[in-house]
Amino acid sequence: MQEEPEGTFALHPVSFLQILADLTGFNSGGACCCRKGKEAREVQMEPKKKLINSVDSCVDEALCGLVRASGGLSLLKGHRVVLRSDLDNLTGKVALLSGGGSGHEPAHGGYLGAGMLSAAVAGGVFASPPPASILAAILCLHHAGVSGVLLIVKNYTGDRLNFGLAAEQARNHGVAVDMVIVAEDCAFDQPSKAGRRGLCGTIFIHKLAGALAEEGCPLDQIVSKVTEVLKGIGTLGVSLSPCSVPGCLPSFDLPPGDMELGLGIHGEPGIKRLKVASADELVKTMIDHITNPDSQSHLPLKSGDSVVVCVNNLGALSCLEMAVVTGAAIICLENRGVVVARVMSGTFMTSLEMAGVSLTLMRADQETLRLFDAKTSAPAWPNLSSVCVSGRSCIIEPQAVSPGPQADTHSEGPLSPVMRKALERVCSTLLEKQEELNSLDRAAGDGDCGNTHAQAAKAIREWLQDHVVPGCPGQLLSVLAGLVQEKMGGSSGALYSLFLTAAAARVTEGQNNAVAWASAMHAGTQAMRRYGGADPGDRTMLDALCPAVDELMKLTTAPPGEQMAVLQTAVQKASSGAESTRNLTAMAGRASYIAAERVTLPDPGAVAVAAILRAVLEGLK
Repeated sequence: MQEEPEGTFALHPVSFLQILADLTGFNSGGACCCRKGKEAREVQMEPKKKLINSVDSCVDEALCGLVRASGGLSLLKGHRVVLRSDLDNLTGKVALLSGGGSGHEPAHGGYLGAGMLSAAVAGGVFASPPPASILAAILCLHHAGVSGVLLIVKNYTGDRLNFGLAAEQARNHGVAVDMVIVAEDCAFDQPSKAGRRGLCGTIFIHKLAGALAEEGCPLDQIVSKVTEVLKGIGTLGVSLSPCSVPGCLPSFDLPPGDMELGLGIHGEPGIKRLKVASADELVKTMIDHITNPDSQSHLPLKSGDSVVVCVNNLGALSCLEMAVVTGAAIICLENRGVVVARVMSGTFMTSLEMAGVSLTLMRADQETLRLFDAKTSAPAWPNLSSVCVSGRSCIIEPQAVSPGPQADTHSEGPLSPVMRKALERVCSTLLEKQEELNSLDRAAGDGDCGNTHAQAAKAIREWLQDHVVPGCPGQLLSVLAGLVQEKMGGSSGALYSLFLTAAAARVTEGQNNAVAWASAMHAGTQAMRRYGGADPGDRTMLDALCPAVDELMKLTTAPPGEQMAVLQTAVQKASSGAESTRNLTAMAGRASYIAAERVTLPDPGAVAVAAILRAVLEGLK
């Protein structure tokens, strides 16, 4: 079910607009958790968990936490108003006041400081602040000796009404006040009478107006400059999940595999529902929509234009995802011939815990970039480089190193067919056990043990297709060490590479008998213990490897006719060792951070080692 017109968002409970919303059945900013047609189902649901003390006090406690953590901020007693602590420094300058509903942190309190906002007023979650608090903030700034007050307001009806009323009241007190409405949303092809919504582009206006105010520009010049800049700003949001106001149910339903395009910042659904796509595809869709000339809300953008890009986390995307989206945005714009002058990527204007992102583009000439680059002490403003992003070489060539063993030319020997067969068997075994190992790893790790072993198996298979297996076992082990180090990754890759590197020195062309192999296995195991820090009994792969190696050391005295029996016993001990980890308490690895009673399955690394040794035995047979 689509949300009501965007002009009905962010209302204060006692405002005239809220009364109107109640009479007309409109939703006040997407915060309601009782939608028609869903009441029977939602009665059975529970509000989403929040790390707060109480629903009623969370906004006040959040403001207190912000102010206590920053030496440059203060609270206005009796109001949800955050002020710069150094108001004396504003004497004779224009003060900037912004604000709106809570739930968009770090906006707006995080943008207070020299070179940005002078004060910010907060409402309840997704609710416009009351006019009395806005007026109190204006008067406080006025009494500090400012030359005027600029209100920077996002285009939501509740904000416009309440900030507008406070502005009129302030003028009656003799305060020079002006107001800039930010309305840069590009979602709607044909915006309603309420107009385009104010989104993350608002912080660009905070920054530019703040730089001008810091330089001592008069109020009318600041208004003129930022009004012109606003014509060149466009924003579009997309989300993979809804958000939920504290104490309420999620603001809308979003089935798995779907995403909402063109949503606002108050929990309302978007204008279009799409299937989840790759980051590259999604970014292209968003930029196409922002710049679509058929839309009345589009941002005109042509090849050669210079832009500032803001990739804004709506609340719950990981830093990894944000970096991927940021890279995709830069490439997409550059492919259109657009010069990316600056990029800010991070969490700037959120919608509580919504898993989504918004893209804001601002056309920027040199004067705009000068103001954008001006220093600010605002805690939420990122420490950005003033170097143009496009055209900058960002790749450094590594220092040349001597070719590794993989690059050497090897010749086959009598053992080559046997070792190839054993390797092929190991690879097929690891690929077969991929999901089993992942499943075991999910119980106590990140669930990728099978994947990492499969990566190693695939890398070895590819190498076998293009290379001969050297007759010298030490050369082969060195090759394998390089492969797992490069392709397997993680701690497992490092451990296997340590084992193989240490073992390689013990089996040369002149020494490749059973005794040498036993010595090599022992040396590899000792290297793993020395650098990995684990021991048998710690619930690691060593619990399978060490018993097997102890058995293999009997090869030093076993007659040739009994060597295969020693190998079979070693494999059996590896399997028993792996199974024994079911009852061990983890003392190393990720499992050591998990409560012992929750780790009841065998260690996946030990299971993998046992499987590898069994595969080698089968290959030798």
